[in-house]
Amino acid sequence: MSSLPIKRVAVIGAGPAGAITIDALAQEKAFDVIRVFERREGPGGCWIGDSTRPPPISDLCALADRTADPPVPIPEKLPAQTSKPDQPRFTESSVYPYLETNVDALAMEFSQEPFPDQKSDRSIAVHGQDTPFRHWELVRQYIESLVTRNGYQDFISYNTTVEKVEKVGAEWKVTVRKEGQKTDYWWVEWFDAVVVASGHYWVPYIPAIEGLAEMEKLRPGSVIHSKHFRGRDLYKDKRVVVVGASVSAADIAFDLAHTKTAKGPVHTITIGRNANGYFGDEAFHHPRIQQHPSIKRVEGRTVHLIDGGSIPDVDHIIFGTGYSWTMPFLPQVEIRNSRVPELYQHVIWQKDATLLFVGAVAAGLTFKIFEWQAVLAARILAGRVTLPSVREMRDWEAERIKRRGDGPKFSLVFPDFEDYFEDIRTLVGEPRNGVGRKLPKFQREWMRSFMEGHERRKRMWRRLNRLARKEELEAESRAKEHTSSIRPRL
Repeated sequence: MSSLPIKRVAVIGAGPAGAITIDALAQEKAFDVIRVFERREGPGGCWIGDSTRPPPISDLCALADRTADPPVPIPEKLPAQTSKPDQPRFTESSVYPYLETNVDALAMEFSQEPFPDQKSDRSIAVHGQDTPFRHWELVRQYIESLVTRNGYQDFISYNTTVEKVEKVGAEWKVTVRKEGQKTDYWWVEWFDAVVVASGHYWVPYIPAIEGLAEMEKLRPGSVIHSKHFRGRDLYKDKRVVVVGASVSAADIAFDLAHTKTAKGPVHTITIGRNANGYFGDEAFHHPRIQQHPSIKRVEGRTVHLIDGGSIPDVDHIIFGTGYSWTMPFLPQVEIRNSRVPELYQHVIWQKDATLLFVGAVAAGLTFKIFEWQAVLAARILAGRVTLPSVREMRDWEAERIKRRGDGPKFSLVFPDFEDYFEDIRTLVGEPRNGVGRKLPKFQREWMRSFMEGHERRKRMWRRLNRLARKEELEAESRAKEHTSSIRPRL
C-alpha cells in the first residue's frame, strides 16, 4: 500500500459489484474523487437488457482458444477522437425477455437494501405464490436504485470503456474511450487506486469443433452462445442442439422442449459431462430431450458424435459452455486457468494493494459476497485495515491451491460461505465514529435459502417432467385407440 493517503479512486464497472463498491467507498468519507467507468448505457452490468439482436459470431477460433478479447490499439496522443473499433467487445446482454433469477432473492440482496417482493406471474405459476425468484428487470432496477438513491450517478461515466490501466510511479494511469454516435473520444485520468468490478461473464467460450465455423458462415446465426439467446420464439419448429450440462444449457433446453417450441426432440450434448453442482441434471430428463455424448465434427447441417451417431438437419447449435475471463485493460495482471492469481482473499492484488477486485469469485453467495468484498476494498483504501504481510498473503494463496487446485475451483467459495464472510468481516472491523458500511454477522439462513432455492428448481423440473411424460403416454394411448377404431373388419 502506498504511504500516501488514497484520495482518488477509480471503479471499473457499474453492475452489482460496482454499484455496492461505490456505496462502500462513499460511506468511508475518505476520498476526494470516486470515478466510475461503465461501458454500458446505465447501471446493471449483465442485468441490462438489449433491444436488438446480438451480431452473429465472427471468430470461433478466437473464442475457442480464449484470445477473443485483445486490447484495442490506443492512439499515440491523447486526448484523441477516432473511428469506432471493428473488433467485437462482447458488451451485449445475456438476458432474454422472460428470464428469472435462479437464486433465492434473500441470497441476492445487500444487507442494508431489501430486495423488492414483486413477483412475476410466470414465476408464481411455476413455483407458487411464495416463489423466491425475481424477473431480471427487477434485478436491474434494484442495482439502479442503489446507484441513484444517493446521487452516485454523478460519479459514473456511462458508455465509457476502460482500455488500459497501468501503474506509473505512485499513480494509476487509466486510459478510457467514450462511445459517440459516429466517433469515439479517448482521454486519460489519474488515480491513487483502482477497483476492478467488471465481472467475468462477458466473453463466451465455445470449444473448437471441426466444421462449426463453416456452418456458421453459411448460415449466420445458426451457432450461438447462451449469452445470445433471446427467447424461444426464434427456434419455433427448428431442430436444435444444446451443448453443455450446466445452468444456461439446462434452462434453454428445457424451455425449448417443454413449451414444444423447437422440433422435437431437443438434442443435448450432456453424456459424459459433469452436471452443475447446484442444479443437477433434472432438466435434461424431460421426455422431449434426447441426450448425446460430445460432438466430433459438424458437416453441413449434420452433427457427428464421438460414439458414431449423428444428428441430421440441424438448424441451430446453442452453446451453454461458460465464459472466458479476460481483462485486456490490465496487461500487468495475468489470468491463469480461469482465475486471477496473486489475489489475497480474492480481493487484494499482492503486488500492490492499491489494485483491488470485487467479484473475482465463482459460486459465491451472489450479491452478498460483492458487498463484503467491496467494504473490505473501501476500508483498505481508507487506511482503516491492517493487512497481513505479503508473505502471509502468498501463504494463504499457496494453501488454497493445495486444497482447491490452481484452476477455476480456486475461486469457488462454496461451501465455505460462513468462514469466508466472517474472515472478511474480521479483517474489515467495525465502522469508526459512524463512518463506513457495517457488515453484519453471517446468517446461516442466507445459505439455507440459497440451497433451498436450488432444490425448489429441481422439484419444478421433476414435476413438469412427470406431467410431460404423462401427456405423452396419454397421447400414445389415444393414438392406439384411434388406430384400432379405423382398422377394417374382416
